[in-house]
Amino acid sequence: MNETPMEQKEPIEAVEPEQTNPPEPAAAPEKKGLSENAKEWIKDILIAVVVAFLVLQFIKPTIVQEHSMENTLIANDYLFISKQSYRLFGDPQRGDIIVFHSSLTTSDGSEKLLVKRIIAIPGDTISITGGVVYINGEAQDEPYTKDGYTNTEMDEVYVPEGKLFCMGDNRQNSRDSRDSAIGLVNEGDVLGKAVFRLFPFSRIGGLY
Repeated sequence: MNETPMEQKEPIEAVEPEQTNPPEPAAAPEKKGLSENAKEWIKDILIAVVVAFLVLQFIKPTIVQEHSMENTLIANDYLFISKQSYRLFGDPQRGDIIVFHSSLTTSDGSEKLLVKRIIAIPGDTISITGGVVYINGEAQDEPYTKDGYTNTEMDEVYVPEGKLFCMGDNRQNSRDSRDSAIGLVNEGDVLGKAVFRLFPFSRIGGLY
């Protein structure tokens, strides 16, 4: 019996499976720690404080509380006072509306700030006769006064250096330089010049 020779098969090389690296996980978005957020908050607050401090060196918000400047200013008008006007842009001028310290006090005993219009400046003479104000002997046209006249008779007064003669536009209802309790205003007592009315919005704009 003849044996059938077994079919010879070529040896098969063992192939190692290809090594594939698993995909790297996507980097998670960087999160700011609480401490970093706190630092940013502190920085923003400090910047706001510095800006507010610088603004307040130049501007003081003020609310009108009385009637002595009607009809130019009325109660509850919200004003911006320029604190540096006379340091940076020249001396006080006739017609300027100013806020100044006074010897008067409020009902709770605190100092009373007054808002008035400058009528006469250093070197001027001022008198009031027949409802008309005279500066250096010349009658003044004052369209800003509430009633069109000044209800005072006053002999000529000389305004010395460093002083201002101020009155409210509502001449019949104003305590001002005509009153001995106030008298001439020291330039050093001037807090600033009223330059802008922010509220009410129907009357928003510059002051003259």
